[in-house]
Amino acid sequence: MKIQERSGTAHGRSAAPAQPSVGDRLPTPPRERKPALAALAVLLILVGALGATMLVLQAGDRIEVVKVTADIPAGGSVSDSNVTSVMVAKDSGIHYVEWSQLSALKKLKAVNAIPAGVVPVGEMFGDEAGVAAGKATVGLSLKAGQYPTGLKAGDTVAAYRVGDDTGSGSNSGSSGSSSTGSGGSNTLIAEQARVTFVQETQSDSLVSSTNLPVTLTVDSDKAAALAQAASNSQVALVLVSSK
Repeated sequence: MKIQERSGTAHGRSAAPAQPSVGDRLPTPPRERKPALAALAVLLILVGALGATMLVLQAGDRIEVVKVTADIPAGGSVSDSNVTSVMVAKDSGIHYVEWSQLSALKKLKAVNAIPAGVVPVGEMFGDEAGVAAGKATVGLSLKAGQYPTGLKAGDTVAAYRVGDDTGSGSNSGSSGSSSTGSGGSNTLIAEQARVTFVQETQSDSLVSSTNLPVTLTVDSDKAAALAQAASNSQVALVLVSSK
């Protein structure tokens, strides 16, 4: 009897339907397509490409203009030594001085001081530069030894009367003029004078054999004494720091 029960039980188990195992996954439905997102992605790509194209086109529309490489004082002019050329994006609203106009620009004067590194515009130059109120410009012709080596426009100097001016001193003695006015030896004429122009030279030998034209801007009350000393070749310049 036991043998029959066991065999019957075994037959019962084999006849039962097979159940799916716990680890098996049911099949998932296919993902839904989203055409709106795909269209948006394509649109963004097109916009980016268009923007890049516009940047390339703008970068290609460039012009060669003048750039200042050394300070130009008020009343000074550009030269081959204080400007260079650079490329900038063309803009009709900005009056750049194109490099092809350099020859004409050299004939003009800076209305105000122009620092190095500036890309100037046409409004910064004019036929004549006015002198500030209370100031005057005086031209000098200096020999070697009367000015420091490397003197350039924009420097600040002190102007001294030097040499023996006994003759002018005796003539002014009867009028009671002081030594700081029109007479006196080694007298300070102007403590702070601005160099607005220095004639360019080709070599040191030229400087030693030819007078150097220099223009100074000084206070108006110093101009007469400086001009008188300059006419007698009795002016010496000393480079000082600007205050």
